[in-house]
Amino acid sequence: MATAGSKNRPLSPHLQIWRWGPHMFVSIMHRVSGQGLVVGLALLLWWLGALASGAAAYDTFAWAMTSPIGYLVLVGVSWSFFNHMMSGLRHFVLDIGAGFELRSNRTWSILTSVMGVVLTIAFWAILLLR
Repeated sequence: MATAGSKNRPLSPHLQIWRWGPHMFVSIMHRVSGQGLVVGLALLLWWLGALASGAAAYDTFAWAMTSPIGYLVLVGVSWSFFNHMMSGLRHFVLDIGAGFELRSNRTWSILTSVMGVVLTIAFWAILLLR
């Protein structure tokens, strides 16, 4: 129960106090890309179900995934995979005790985001240009 004296209590540090940096962005994108991987899992299960259900179900799946929206979803899922992988590698390095220096942490945070995009572009270039 709140009392009259509770208004004078200090507040916990929150986002207004912290200066935003690339490490915060990478942390948020790691969570977002994890949710994107759940979408990828759902698509994988839909694909397997369509394979098991016959030609009509597979044609529906193939039509949905080759539509412009389907390609957009597939690019998003592939970005989720590569971004989550790069962020996981960054966390692995942090877990072994390296990369906590401010400059190093900032550099690796930026590289994590950039490499997720670069790997996604390279993946789709290989798929579409072969």
